[in-house]
Amino acid sequence: MNLVFNEQIKLLAIALNTAATSCFTVGIATPVAGYIYNFGNMQTTVSLWSLGLGVAGWLLAAILLHFLARRALKGLKP
Repeated sequence: MNLVFNEQIKLLAIALNTAATSCFTVGIATPVAGYIYNFGNMQTTVSLWSLGLGVAGWLLAAILLHFLARRALKGLKP
């Protein structure tokens, strides 16, 4: 029974960490690249302050999800 339980915990941790990676990609890498390369005239339509707040929020979400994944792994049974 522990083997099945451990695999379910690992699957949960993988899902949470994948969500953290998605938060980073969607909320940080994409907007920063859009701002740097000025896609859609982003440099004039989005303030640097607004971009920074958005990036900070997404970074916080990614970190939280990653640490939830790590915490889930602590529930593995020997």
